[in-house]
Amino acid sequence: MQIAGTLRNRLLAAALFAVVLASSPAPAHATSKEIIELQTQVQQLLDMVQRMQSTLDTRFGVLQNLAQQTADNATQMTAAVNALQQKINVQNEATNGKLDITSGQVQSLNDSVDELKSRIAKLDKTIQDMQAQLQNTQTPSSASQTAAPGQAPAGPGPMAGPPAASQIPPLKETFQAGVRDYNAARYDVAAGEFQDVIHYYPLDDLAGTAQFYLGEIAYRHQNYSDAINAYNAVLEGFSGSSKAPAAQLRKGLALLQMNKREAGIHELRSLIQRHPQTPEASQARSKLNGMGVRAVAR
Repeated sequence: MQIAGTLRNRLLAAALFAVVLASSPAPAHATSKEIIELQTQVQQLLDMVQRMQSTLDTRFGVLQNLAQQTADNATQMTAAVNALQQKINVQNEATNGKLDITSGQVQSLNDSVDELKSRIAKLDKTIQDMQAQLQNTQTPSSASQTAAPGQAPAGPGPMAGPPAASQIPPLKETFQAGVRDYNAARYDVAAGEFQDVIHYYPLDDLAGTAQFYLGEIAYRHQNYSDAINAYNAVLEGFSGSSKAPAAQLRKGLALLQMNKREAGIHELRSLIQRHPQTPEASQARSKLNGMGVRAVAR
């Protein structure tokens, strides 16, 4: 563009110079024919300048239009790239969220299957124990029925005591006594009372709570291994108990106390997945946040 402008300026200067020459007084020896030729050449030169000016203006307009189109295309392309990047980011976040949810659901399902297996095993053992007790109860009566002819059926000896049912402690009174002794820090006495509840009433809901208290007693004694065993008994045998979330929380904390960081984190995350709206889940989130760990695994 600078070269074209320079050329145009030179042509204009030449034309002006020719006009000046044409308008200046002709010398005495100049003829009218020469003046006419000079004027014709000047007019041609002016026409060339005008045509060049028109051509330059046209080309400059085309260049301006192309530059504007290029700028518009670049702006549109930038906007499209930004929109595509935002869409990719949203899709990545959604995919990560779905993966987290799916991972948590799979883990929860695995935990539920494990709990179901444990409960089935416990139920089988209970049935076997009941069958064994029933067989032991029927054995004396069978022996008395098979006595020899002429002999009286064997009756209870002089050392026979009262029926076994009369020796079973009452459920609620025993459990409440265990709670009172636990709150009074008489842990050994409380442990015996809670064990009675579990032994004599293994299928009652209070047995799950008593099992949880046994874990708490072991935890307070810093016997974390026994505490974890007690909490596992609650989670495996009494998963529907109101103490199940607390048992899982305390199990996770006990694992952390034993420097089993990964296992403890897994247990707290599992609690959050299975019981997300409980106070125990809130405590688990606070604990993980304090450790600088995400509440949901990626």
